[in-house]
Amino acid sequence: MNEVEKKINTNIPEILKKYTKIAVVGISDKPERDSYRIAKFMLLQGNTIYPVNPNCQEVLDLKCYSSLSEIPQPVELVDIFRKSEFVMPIVEEAIRIGARAIWMQYGVIDPAAARKALQAGLEVVMDRCWKQEYQNYF
Repeated sequence: MNEVEKKINTNIPEILKKYTKIAVVGISDKPERDSYRIAKFMLLQGNTIYPVNPNCQEVLDLKCYSSLSEIPQPVELVDIFRKSEFVMPIVEEAIRIGARAIWMQYGVIDPAAARKALQAGLEVVMDRCWKQEYQNYF
């Protein structure tokens, strides 16, 4: 593990507290899906959520965006619910829009995308569930 990779999954409690404007990429409009339930939990904790899924118009009574670039407000954290092979373009777009952190949900693993985000100055959490981590710390 190199110096950059040692920064993955550090400061999780700080990231959970600090970044409250969250884009949830790959969110589902189906209440039984993890992405829906976790985004709903994020809302209940007082966060601002921006659903991102080109196949949905609205999720959790919120406008759903086709991409990160479509979101008209600043995004601090990009929470990714996509298969690992789709992560790199999301991370590249997150860097372009000025996001501050990337959160790859449990089972989402892309070390190259994590390195790219870290090298661009973003904080990175990989292969962790936002809700579980939140419940562990708060």
